[in-house]
Amino acid sequence: MAAVTVCRYTGGRLLGGWCPLLCVLLGSLVVVLMPLVREEDQCCAALRGLSLLRCRLGGGSQRPAAVQTTSLTVPFTALDVLPLRSKPSNEMKLEAKAALQLALEMRKLGKREKAHKLLVHALSMNPDFVDALTELGTILEEKKDVVQADHLYTKALAISPCNERALVSRDRTSPLVEEIDQRYFGIIDSKVRRLMSIPKGNSALRRVMEETYYHHIYHTVAIEGSTLTLSEIRHILETRYAVAGKSLQEQNEAIGVDAAMKYINTSLLSRAGTMDVSDILGIHRRVLGYVDPVEGGRLRTNQVFVGHHIPPHPRDLQRHMQELVQWLNSEDALQMHPVEYAALAHYKLVYVHPFVDGNGRTSRLLMNLVLMQARYPPVTIRKEQRAEYYAALDTANEGDVRPFIRFIAKCTEMTLDTLLISTTEHAVGLPGASEDQACPDCQQTIPIHN
Repeated sequence: MAAVTVCRYTGGRLLGGWCPLLCVLLGSLVVVLMPLVREEDQCCAALRGLSLLRCRLGGGSQRPAAVQTTSLTVPFTALDVLPLRSKPSNEMKLEAKAALQLALEMRKLGKREKAHKLLVHALSMNPDFVDALTELGTILEEKKDVVQADHLYTKALAISPCNERALVSRDRTSPLVEEIDQRYFGIIDSKVRRLMSIPKGNSALRRVMEETYYHHIYHTVAIEGSTLTLSEIRHILETRYAVAGKSLQEQNEAIGVDAAMKYINTSLLSRAGTMDVSDILGIHRRVLGYVDPVEGGRLRTNQVFVGHHIPPHPRDLQRHMQELVQWLNSEDALQMHPVEYAALAHYKLVYVHPFVDGNGRTSRLLMNLVLMQARYPPVTIRKEQRAEYYAALDTANEGDVRPFIRFIAKCTEMTLDTLLISTTEHAVGLPGASEDQACPDCQQTIPIHN
């Protein structure tokens, strides 16, 4: 109508009798093209929907470039204040494209290692370069590293859900990765059965479980920057006397974790499938109660930022927490493997970030509550794993939660290995607090990538 109106007023002066004919031609062209546009949009939407559905059914997390889709979503209105990552310049994008082209040539010549290095360089220039992600995934898949290849395909689909090559490639690798993950869970289950077969009255088991308790408190506060040593924490918890020369806040943080762990052991272990928001608030009330009793057990009332992640707005926290406990009590969650269930519970709570402080400690305690309810031992994430821990969380925020699940699985296996070795006839005891690996003599079952 707008085109016809413009022609009516200007046709005589500008185009004379040609305007009506041009209008008819333009109208016909629009009529012909509109179905194609709609069809392309529908196709793209269908591909995106299938990709998201496959990811959800596979236990993963898929999202468009700016929004998490863990069922705990950030409203679009909040994205305006998201601290954005620095975008690559045009020069960097051009260099990335040039590196990709050269990598393709190297691959044709059979020089896969050079192609690999060129693709890594391309992604260092432009981390969201979908073609480079997919090409590098193909090379890794040829090297039999299907876990990392599948992760790259998933990242490519998070950026471009309609990328046909990434969709086809991920359909090929996804069942292989699922088989690897389930096999790893089976190895963990066998170690849990070995641990459960040890008599409860075993003196070595009692001793190592007591030591593990103090180690867990030491590492969970050390991850967040505490300078207390393992012996200092044990002294504080056993005597309730302060350690000279150390921050009272750090000492109170250790006491708070101890109180929360005792609350879990005495009140929540027998309540699998009946979790409530008040239970999570109760854990947090004890975690923060000796440091900030006003905020302990209370949802935050201000907006916070966590790196490049923006948690939900305070007005939405109650709804998100209700969604979280509904998921925790759902049949789908309870039927998951305990390690996967615990890792997702941790991630979902830390994603919502409902408190002003103590979110990490509370999330790790919730994770261990889920594990202990499934008769698994509580897992310790060691302070030496801090960088890997946060990198896995960042990867989950970018759209793929499976590396975080694998990280928690690795921590579970390390904890089990420590307990099993410590209860053998020639027990070696727990590792020192400064060692880099919980079980230096144990071989890693499968490679875990950041």
